[in-house]
Amino acid sequence: MLELQGISAGYGSFQALFDVSLTVQPGEAVAVVGPNGAGKTTLMRVISGLLPARSGTVRMQGRDLSKVAPHRIIAEGIAHVPENRRLFPRMTVEENLKMGAFLRAAREDFPERMEWVFGLFPRLRERRSQIAGTLSGGEQQMCAIGRALMSKPKLLLMDEPSAGLAPVVVLQVFDLVRRIRQEGFTVLIVEQNVQQVLKLADRAYLLEVGAIKMSGHAKELQQHDFVRKAYIGL
Repeated sequence: MLELQGISAGYGSFQALFDVSLTVQPGEAVAVVGPNGAGKTTLMRVISGLLPARSGTVRMQGRDLSKVAPHRIIAEGIAHVPENRRLFPRMTVEENLKMGAFLRAAREDFPERMEWVFGLFPRLRERRSQIAGTLSGGEQQMCAIGRALMSKPKLLLMDEPSAGLAPVVVLQVFDLVRRIRQEGFTVLIVEQNVQQVLKLADRAYLLEVGAIKMSGHAKELQQHDFVRKAYIGL
């Protein structure tokens, strides 16, 4: 479904990614793990068109996304849940969800899509008229995920969904991701919480200093001595 080949990218004179290649197959949950500053968010920004790659290609179902305008990437079936949620804080939950359904294909069955998201996240139904900026951290993450799902994506990008949340809320967020997986969505998730994300992913890539250092089945990485010592603390 998604294929990155030899991606290099950065900001000004700073290079954040070096020759990164990865794939995501339909129905998979793929994790990109690594420390702060490894280039994980940069990778997501390249995929969603927010940052042009300096070299390499990004293809979605065979289509070269370098030829697609950034605001049209979502029409290719890619929805991005950004780091720190990035909700419209002065708008209600329902208004934020409506913003996720601006594509014509999503607008056509908007009421049904809204009901589906409320069924997936009942708390959002309870909070539908509440100003998004007054939600708890976990509720804001539900709203951000729900907004992305309103576009009926083929691939959901999730950037550090557990960042800045209390430990008990982190567990709730990973439970949300599991629920999304059960609905059949393809997910690419970048995350610092290596222990939790490897429990729900099918495959994983370890990104360090802008380069892929290791990849394989998530269970294999969980058992790898280096990963256990450096990232899981075992």
